[in-house]
Amino acid sequence: MKSIVAAFAMALMAQGAWASDDDILKVRAGGDVAGTMDALEAAVSGAGATVFARVDHAGGAASVDMELAPSQLLIFGNPMLGTPAMQDNPLAGVYLPLKVLVYEDAQGQVWLAYEDPEETLDDLPGINDDAGYIAEMKGALGNLTAKAAGG
Repeated sequence: MKSIVAAFAMALMAQGAWASDDDILKVRAGGDVAGTMDALEAAVSGAGATVFARVDHAGGAASVDMELAPSQLLIFGNPMLGTPAMQDNPLAGVYLPLKVLVYEDAQGQVWLAYEDPEETLDDLPGINDDAGYIAEMKGALGNLTAKAAGG
């Protein structure tokens, strides 16, 4: 019995190594990658944020004769949200602007994925978990991805 309890405890501790997976929030999309990304880009622009780049990972893979399921990354931001974080700690600039990945999984399902801003900025000294800009970033990412997903 002790060995079963010990094995269970070890399994629980091993799961902690995957904790960073919990930092990635995923939203199921109803369309394909390109259409979902178009909807996300429109939602971001419509919300008054700046789109800095749209990266086509699958296109990059194809350019070197490699295959990758459809996958695109949108890099965008709003200085009204990002600047206060960087004022609290300039290293926040390593994680900003915000990013959302739209990708197709092995089963053909399309997802929007992004890292929880609270977790992203969590380890930076000077940034408080309950800073208003973190809540605003979380809300914006949730709203924008829901809109792009068709929700």
